[in-house]
Amino acid sequence: MASGSSAEGEAVSGAQLIAASLKAQSIEYMFGIVGIPVTEIAIAAQAVGIKYVGMRNEQAAVRTSIYGRPGSCYIDIPGDFVNLQVNKSSVKYVECCLPPPVSTAEHSAVCKAVAIIAHSKQPLLIIGKGAAYSRAENNIKKLVDLCGLPFLPTPMAKGVVPDNHPNCVAAARSTALQHADVIILLGARLNWILHFGLPPRFRQDVKVIQIDICAEELGNNVRPAAILLGDINTVTKQLLEEFSERPLEYPSNSEWWKRLREKIMNNEERSKGLALQKSLPMNYYTVFHHIRELIPKDCILVSEGANTMDIGRTMLPNYYPRQRLDAGTFGTMGVGLAFAIAAAMVAKDQTPEKRVICIEGDSAFGFSGMEVETICRYNLPILIIVVNNNGIYTGLDADAWNEMLKFGDPATCVPPVSLLPNSHYEEIMSAFGGKGYFVKTPEELQNALKASVADRQTPSLINVMIDPQSERKKQEFPWLTRSNL
Repeated sequence: MASGSSAEGEAVSGAQLIAASLKAQSIEYMFGIVGIPVTEIAIAAQAVGIKYVGMRNEQAAVRTSIYGRPGSCYIDIPGDFVNLQVNKSSVKYVECCLPPPVSTAEHSAVCKAVAIIAHSKQPLLIIGKGAAYSRAENNIKKLVDLCGLPFLPTPMAKGVVPDNHPNCVAAARSTALQHADVIILLGARLNWILHFGLPPRFRQDVKVIQIDICAEELGNNVRPAAILLGDINTVTKQLLEEFSERPLEYPSNSEWWKRLREKIMNNEERSKGLALQKSLPMNYYTVFHHIRELIPKDCILVSEGANTMDIGRTMLPNYYPRQRLDAGTFGTMGVGLAFAIAAAMVAKDQTPEKRVICIEGDSAFGFSGMEVETICRYNLPILIIVVNNNGIYTGLDADAWNEMLKFGDPATCVPPVSLLPNSHYEEIMSAFGGKGYFVKTPEELQNALKASVADRQTPSLINVMIDPQSERKKQEFPWLTRSNL
């Protein structure tokens, strides 16, 4: 019960009941926006030892739950319930934060999957965030190493097997997807991120082996050649057991591997060429090159935006599982600062040495930018990097903007994707007591990054000005090309 609650058999308030129930379910953090009647719940939660984080935007408060911990919640309770009087003797607590069942796949399905993989000529393992949730990283790495399979991580599965593993083919993503004859989905789903598993992004005759814990996800968009319903980690163990009896090592000198490695080399050379350009304003690849060189390898990366998020996925490697958060399945903007706040709260208590770095496009930052005040209020040493191109997808420089205004009202003549040029977002951070940096050159970016990474006590925001017309490399497929090379 909440501190100071009534004696046995006496009435307690609805707010105290809610707080006590959450505490009984091991809730450690609560995110929300107070106002009658939620204020009473937040106070009661603090009284029982739950940390309450007051957000500035309800969308951001809801999105803090993405950090994936059972010990956090967003609170939004109807007023009628708060005013309810409950007799303590009738209160029962039920543990509802239970882990999903650890279930195995049918043995016949595992054998069928192994046979399909063994007969494949151009296999591809796609690792989804379900594998990260299942904490299957050790067994999946064993599977990759044992069988010599090329693998591709979906965005929030980056790091389940480190991005620098020699079998990672993220730098040849389109080629791998388009030409694989057998695809093993490990906790990944054929939604828009994977182009629904359909041509022209996939072969018409591709065989899909689907491994998932949710039965309702099986067979969506594509009819699988084999279905393995069960916990990802457990099913991966089953596959390992079968392959230990029927060894398979896909040859590293095969034509498939040669084709993938050639594409990887070509794409990496193109990215390197863009990253090392000396012209100003900087482009995306130059910015991410310097970020990659100076941020800690074990940091928690949060990212959102259009080109910012897409290019960042390819340029910023992850070496550990569950260390990347982005707009995810629904591509929702405005979630980045919320994710960063939730991650930083947990890191502050459990891994204070771990940095949280939030990389935002300028448009994405605008959705929940006032959460900078929340970050400073709770003294969370988050590093925010705003990659600022003065617009949504593309923008205008100051001269082009002023020329546009000569044609009349900006509501009728300025392109809808344009934002105000050279906005000083770093001053929002400075206004609340954090450190802000406005940078235009690689040297200024390097200095700001070094100072921000070294300061483990103060929140900071680096506003990086780039070429308003900077975009991704030309894509082979213009339709649904998010996250592709």
